[in-house]
Amino acid sequence: MTRALIIVDVQNDFCEGGSLAVEGGAGVAQSISDYIDAQGDHYDYIVATQDWHIDPGSHFSDQPDYVDSWPVHCVAEQPGAQFHPDLDTETVDAVFRKGQYEAAYSGFEGVLAPEDQVPTGEQRPAIGVSTTADDAVSLDDWLRDHEVDEVAIAGLAADYCVRATALDAVVAGYAVRLLVDYTRPVHPERLGDVLAELEDAGVELID
Repeated sequence: MTRALIIVDVQNDFCEGGSLAVEGGAGVAQSISDYIDAQGDHYDYIVATQDWHIDPGSHFSDQPDYVDSWPVHCVAEQPGAQFHPDLDTETVDAVFRKGQYEAAYSGFEGVLAPEDQVPTGEQRPAIGVSTTADDAVSLDDWLRDHEVDEVAIAGLAADYCVRATALDAVVAGYAVRLLVDYTRPVHPERLGDVLAELEDAGVELID
């Protein structure tokens, strides 16, 4: 099998000190870096997603409900949208940005970021697929072009973008594993239900 690790939204605004911090977010950044050092050779590709908001409408609110509306976060080109400094991006092959003009939780809603705008290692462009704005490459496009059939998912937050990415990966036909120890939820009291939902959908839970 061809395997990819998907790192979801490990960005400054989702870690301690950010505008929408998840408790333990910085620890997730460091633990994923340590995991890559120890286990990165088990993956053929490593990709990452970013929330990258320009004008996402009602996704932003001055009075957020923390379910469907949120404080301003991960504004495109701003420091809060950048990867957390404890996340080692040197081995990342491609980055996918989502949510420019609407709420977007799943990494499968993202499109390939321009190679010269992301602090990663040597990126591997989609094989035979244009990366122009008129023909944007989605995460699913990229994975299929690289013949990936199994994905492992880690990052932030477990009950929103990680959950949505995992569910979409199942629907898209990938074998999906969730690295439970390498994610944290916005709402800890919901985590058990989220994990049960993912397992029921066919996601393999890995501690």
